[in-house]
Amino acid sequence: MSFRKFRWLAVAILAAILVSSCNLGATPPPTVDANAIQTQAFGQVLTQVADQSTQTAAAMPPTPLPTFTLAPTNTLPAIPTSNAFGIATNTPFAFNTQQPGLTPQALVSPTVGAINTVTTLNGCNDGRYEGETGPADKSTVERGKEFSKGWTIHNTGECTWDEGYIFDYLQDYFPDVGINQLDGYDVRLKKNTPEEYTKPGYGQTFIVKLRAPTTPGEYKAYWKLRDDAGNYFGPLVYVWIIVP
Repeated sequence: MSFRKFRWLAVAILAAILVSSCNLGATPPPTVDANAIQTQAFGQVLTQVADQSTQTAAAMPPTPLPTFTLAPTNTLPAIPTSNAFGIATNTPFAFNTQQPGLTPQALVSPTVGAINTVTTLNGCNDGRYEGETGPADKSTVERGKEFSKGWTIHNTGECTWDEGYIFDYLQDYFPDVGINQLDGYDVRLKKNTPEEYTKPGYGQTFIVKLRAPTTPGEYKAYWKLRDDAGNYFGPLVYVWIIVP
């Protein structure tokens, strides 16, 4: 019994020695470096990313930059020369063109007693013709008939037309040839009559009552404003009738 055990034990030892002798000549497996493996894997990832970026860049051409178009420049409309709103405007008198009740004559330097028929300013006094009432120029008036004629004059000067001012009938001024002179009279502004005074910026209507002559023909008469120093100013106005 003891001999059998010893024999089996010897066989097992011998087998182990044989197996060990076979492994002594073999090359041991290399030691795995974890850092090298990580480095290699990281390099592969970078290579794949670079390849994908190259493929994507090739497949997608670069987007062109947007171009900016300048906004159109606003062009101001032409200023209309006519009255676009239809508002009535005052038409100035043409220089040296006869208007109803106003007869511009040759320019005369303003002196005391002189009748200036173009330049109406004389010192601080000036006036502008605004309109008239009564018979129009060359109207027919029956012989011996009474009628009234009025002229509205605006004070465009700096002095008030008060006492001493006269709406003067120009008996000695009659430039017309072939026309008879119509009789008239002065309109004098009296003292202590402020309702008849005309301040700068205001107007006054001067009215005269006349009678048509009994002799047929054309008749005319002139008036002009005169200050308290005898200086004429303002527009030269007249009445012109025909007696049949």
